[in-house]
Amino acid sequence: MQNVVFQTLAEAAQSGEPVALGIISGVKGSSPQKVGAKALFYGDGRIKATLGGGCLEAEVQQRAIQALRTGQPATFDLLLDHDFGWDDGLICGGKVMGVILPNATQAGARFWAELAERQSILRWGVGQDFACRRLDASSAAAELLYQETIAPPCALWIAGAGHIAQAVAPLAAQLDFAVTVFDDRPALVNHQFFPQEISLRTEVWEKLLEQPLPSAPSFGLIVTRGHRHDALVLRDWLHKPFLFLGMIGSARKARTIFEHFIEDKLATPAELQRVACPVGIKIRSRTVPEIAVSILAQFIDKRAELVPAG
Repeated sequence: MQNVVFQTLAEAAQSGEPVALGIISGVKGSSPQKVGAKALFYGDGRIKATLGGGCLEAEVQQRAIQALRTGQPATFDLLLDHDFGWDDGLICGGKVMGVILPNATQAGARFWAELAERQSILRWGVGQDFACRRLDASSAAAELLYQETIAPPCALWIAGAGHIAQAVAPLAAQLDFAVTVFDDRPALVNHQFFPQEISLRTEVWEKLLEQPLPSAPSFGLIVTRGHRHDALVLRDWLHKPFLFLGMIGSARKARTIFEHFIEDKLATPAELQRVACPVGIKIRSRTVPEIAVSILAQFIDKRAELVPAG
């Protein structure tokens, strides 16, 4: 979601459209959103992205519209108690701090576009003067109202371009994975079946498996058209530095393939323990979209567990 915020700010900086950026810079106790949550507020009442909704967002929106009128940035410090959140049920009991920046576009279109593109690790922040700027090693936290590290998205490699991949890939892209789909069937590996933002690779498997992983934290999903191709991909991907590797199939399938790998000395039991098969959390999924949700729920959980927060 923050990519949408950054890209929209880049476009607003170029077009001159007035917009206020709201950021949650601190949280104490329970709150509907975490530090780093962002939303864009427009003078006509539109909101893009969210700070958590409810009375919190309504209060910040009111202040953001006022900031757009006056051109004056501001901080906010809101206690989500019984009195504040009774009407819409937002009684979290926590405290939320943040900044409202009607001048965020002054950082320039290129500044926000670079954050949206996330080609490398970048640090940026909001100074005591409410200006948005790039940060370096000499930047002192005491001089900042907010700071954040932006990193490239985690990679998700999907082996197989069938129905499961076609459901998983677009949802994974929405969930901030950089998705690449591999298959040896050109008829399936095209943008008729996958959105434009999905990278597609088609070749014989022997050549596809030669590709090195990107430098970003990487996850793998094996959903080819059959056990033989699954095993072919697993034999190679098992030895690549994926943070998490999942494979479609039953427990019986996993046992059969794993026993074969151990007997043929293709992998050790410890290496095979890294493979989640059946992949996905148990939500009694039956349809392809349900299976995709169960798979990505597990990948989101593993990403939160294994990838350090910026």
